[in-house]
Amino acid sequence: MAFDLGGGKGGIRPAMNVTPLVDVVLVLLIIFMVVTPLMTKQMWQDVPGKADDTEVTPPPAGALPPVVLTLTRAGVMQINREDVPREQVVARLQRMLNARPDKIVFFDAENDVPYGSAMDVLDLARGGGITVAVVPDAVAEPPAP
Repeated sequence: MAFDLGGGKGGIRPAMNVTPLVDVVLVLLIIFMVVTPLMTKQMWQDVPGKADDTEVTPPPAGALPPVVLTLTRAGVMQINREDVPREQVVARLQRMLNARPDKIVFFDAENDVPYGSAMDVLDLARGGGITVAVVPDAVAEPPAP
């Protein structure tokens, strides 16, 4: 034997008392069980209704059509479907917006346009002090003049 204090058969053998250890572990378990629900955070989220539920009202009869700056796959910039050279884009947009109550230009790019080219056109427009809104995919293009 590795450890023997009694020197004989009936000697005292040391044994570890695990009762205090179990008591401490159970107290810690109860503390964690009580504190864990208090640590959860709640986040409220408002989810919009389906697109079918909302009714889209058409614009009034005298409303001006929106100004749409479009970038084609070939790299041609168009304002309301009219080709415009790069040097004249900012000046023409500023002239168009001066005659309008809303000072917003909508930006649209065809699907295969590289991201860098689209960002260059956006930077060009924003550099001229023009407020630009990006058109989502689901919105149709403006009517032909």
